[in-house]
Amino acid sequence: MSQDSLRQRATELLELAGVHIDGDAPTDIRVHDERIYARVFAHGSLGLGEAYMDGWWDVRDLPGFFTRLLDSHVDEHLRTLDTVIAHLKARFVNLQRGEHAFEIGKAHYDLGNDLFQAMLGKWLVYSCGYWAQADNLDDAQEAKLDLVCRKLGLQPGQRVLDIGCGWGEALKYAAERYGVSGVGITVSEQQAEFARELCKGLPIEIRLQDYHEIDEPFDAVYSIGMFEHVGGRNYRAYFETVRRCLKAEGLSLLHCIGSNNTPARPDPWIEKYIFPNSMIPAASQVTAALEGLFVVEDWHNFGADYDRTVTAWRANFDSAWPQLAQHYDERFRRMWHYYLAASAAVFRSRRDQLWQLVLSPNGVPGGLRVAR
Repeated sequence: MSQDSLRQRATELLELAGVHIDGDAPTDIRVHDERIYARVFAHGSLGLGEAYMDGWWDVRDLPGFFTRLLDSHVDEHLRTLDTVIAHLKARFVNLQRGEHAFEIGKAHYDLGNDLFQAMLGKWLVYSCGYWAQADNLDDAQEAKLDLVCRKLGLQPGQRVLDIGCGWGEALKYAAERYGVSGVGITVSEQQAEFARELCKGLPIEIRLQDYHEIDEPFDAVYSIGMFEHVGGRNYRAYFETVRRCLKAEGLSLLHCIGSNNTPARPDPWIEKYIFPNSMIPAASQVTAALEGLFVVEDWHNFGADYDRTVTAWRANFDSAWPQLAQHYDERFRRMWHYYLAASAAVFRSRRDQLWQLVLSPNGVPGGLRVAR
């Protein structure tokens, strides 16, 4: 197709979303390089993201632009070979076992603690905050940590397991506020080193370890924002591990992003640049994987809170950029903006959700009144 034909096709698709090329609205796209059309139609979302990183186009309101595309389902017109390859890899290759389990740590979480400290705020927690009573990021993250502890009914003297403990904030919070001891595991060396320093003096052990290897008893087991890296082929093994480690009267909490639809295909751009070997679970996959192992005591959805969380992260990132620019280049800044904007739009459009499941091995006698 000619350049003019490709531009015309792009114009027609974008108009379905109320977006115009070189228009004046905040969500209109400004094209700086006409090669963008061929690149996007050849490579779909991967081409769109790489073209943005290369400065070929801009939008004043990038989250709003993506929200328009998702609300109108324009993205579904850009299924390309890259998308098919990502889907086939996710379906037929176990990308989250063995050595692959540590790839996400090296590729994303080891980017630099300076980046995440600047972006995430007072609480170094890289997951959705709970904004029910909060009006700022720090309060929302503290509310989320407390919500987890209350849902699990933590009591002094209990021993807890944090699968995917990040920088250790949740364990530190539980130990200081609820008097528990615990073990945290992560696949990121930088996270493990930071968490050990953060939790120094508390009855907490931080391990660089794959969760499949854990086999010891705990009063409570939880994971916050880690299940997205488990992969559909390993969901059953994850829940078997939790059941193996959880005492008969204990509770487990799963905090994860979830998809409304059938099992989601990984986005090729996200797969390449942000979260390699990751997958958003569908509800059908989760329920099938825990069947016969747990009673679902509660399933809480506060996915709309992730838009506010990611928006706050982007504001923090932008404020810190003059300092971060000493270690990260302009292409990284554009890549990170693209990632955060697309993430906000996914939740703003309600394509994805944020779930907290509370699970018991045998069902709590008389039922469980779960905190909110």
